[in-house]
Amino acid sequence: MKKLLLESDPSLVAPWISSSFPIIRIVLFCLVVVCAIVLIVTTLMQNEDSNGADVITGQQESYYSKNKGGSRDGKLHLLTVIFSCIAVVCIILYFVTLLVPGGKG
Repeated sequence: MKKLLLESDPSLVAPWISSSFPIIRIVLFCLVVVCAIVLIVTTLMQNEDSNGADVITGQQESYYSKNKGGSRDGKLHLLTVIFSCIAVVCIILYFVTLLVPGGKG
């Protein structure tokens, strides 16, 4: 089986890279945790589409609150998409940092 270039020769990796990856992994893990919390909160704050009831309280909306909530729900949906993309990128980067020799630990 053919090994990756970095796995075959650890001298190709600069020492500062292998020493800084544990710190980078901690930061990436913290970002994933923050994104997960924000995703939970934004999902709970969004209104249910089927009957217009609030997810947390179950209260029906009036005509005024439906029109007012449309922009709020749009912003919450956008935040949900943005933070889920950030979380996915951070998770991928986290596991990529595990591939570098000397980065484990």
